[in-house]
Formats: sequence, structure tokens, C-alpha cells
Amino acid sequence: MRESFRTLRGVLRSLRIYYGDRSRRAAMDALYARFVTPDDLVFDIGAHVGDRVAAFRRLGARVVAVEPQPALVRTLRLLYGRDADVTITATALGRSEGTVELRLNVDNPTVSTASAAFVQAADGAPGWEGQAWTRAIAVPVTTLDALIARHGTPAFVKIDVEGFEAEVLDGLTQPVPALSFEFTTIQRDVAQACLARCRALGYLRYNAALGESQELGDWRDAAGIAHWLDALPQEANSGDIYATL
Repeated sequence: MRESFRTLRGVLRSLRIYYGDRSRRAAMDALYARFVTPDDLVFDIGAHVGDRVAAFRRLGARVVAVEPQPALVRTLRLLYGRDADVTITATALGRSEGTVELRLNVDNPTVSTASAAFVQAADGAPGWEGQAWTRAIAVPVTTLDALIARHGTPAFVKIDVEGFEAEVLDGLTQPVPALSFEFTTIQRDVAQACLARCRALGYLRYNAALGESQELGDWRDAAGIAHWLDALPQEANSGDIYATL
């Protein structure tokens, strides 16, 4: 019971953070409007509490929201379960279908992860103080290719899976028009692996937004964004890289 209360408290805190700021909401809409137009299909991989789902729906897109964590799946169903243009898929994504161990952060559910390396990198790292992954559950895994076969090719894919982003991209063998993936400065090697996969898929233009700023900088080529990532100070912590064809 105590663990359930801690999870609920963490979910409620995330709902306040991610839904409570109107200026952030407007900035998010402006950012994603660069990639998403009405009636587009969007995949939200690592949907968490669904703030990006909300942005994509405000832009008129249909959304496949993918989230393996039971508490967050319940949250998504409460918020979007009656929306016919949102499909909620309770699974993880990876390079092949099967199962994976999901490590749960009970107090901060949105940073639960399927990556043991992520947990290790966060241990003692500045900006990650107090984070603990205390329990693990087995969850099903599918691939981006399988999602495309089931739902169609999306105009945009957002990937935010706490250190498992490279595995998700390894499950994609055909490029989509645009995508984003989260990076952290505690795991730049994961982001560089994602960039290598994007280059192999044919993506030519890259941009980035730090943290939750929703502000893109200059567009760069693959070498330019890789250099930018390596030059970031450790305290930059995290952000999202955007790739287009």
C-alpha cells in the first residue's frame, strides 16, 4: 500500500509539472507544429503522463501512445481512453519482440527504464540525486516496424524511454518523415548510437532542444549535431534531438 501511495504521489506531481504551465503548453504546440499537421499519425513512444499526447491532439493528429508502465497506462486511459483518435498500447519498444525487465522508480515513475546501463549511469550523477529504481517487472516488447505494420507510417515519432532509445531505433528499418529522441549527458554514448542509426536510415537534418525549453536552435548535419552533443556541459542534463529527412 505504501508503494502504491508513493507511485500515485509521483504521478500527481508529474501531472502538475507537465500540465500546469500554459506557456509551456503553447511552446510545445509551436514546436511540434513544425513536424505535425492535422490528420497526421504520430507515435508517442514513452508517453508517460501524456502531455505530448495532448499537444499532438491539439494539433489535430491521431496518436498511438506507447507506455509499458502499469501506473502510467492507467493514467493515460483515464485521460485519453475515450478519445477515438488516441490508441494506448501497453508495451515497451525495442530492437525485437519479446519481453524486457522494466526497472521502476516508484517515487518518480516517468524515469522508470528498461536500461540497466541508465540506472548505473544515474547513480551518483549530478542532477540525478535521490533517484532510485527499487523494483522490476517483466513487460512485453514490440518494435517500431511492428507498430507501423499495425497502424501505418507516422509523420512523426517521439521517443523518450530513459536510456533505451537506441534499442527502439534499432527496431526501425524504414525511415519516417521526422522523429525525436531524448538524450542525457550521463549517457552521450546512447545518443551517439541513436545518431548513427538515424544516419543509416537516411536522416540529413538535425536540431535539438535542451531540457523542457521547447526551443530549437540551428539546423545541422549529422556531424554538426554530434559535435554539439559532445560539447554540451554535463549540467545541461538532458533534451531532445530532432531528425528529418
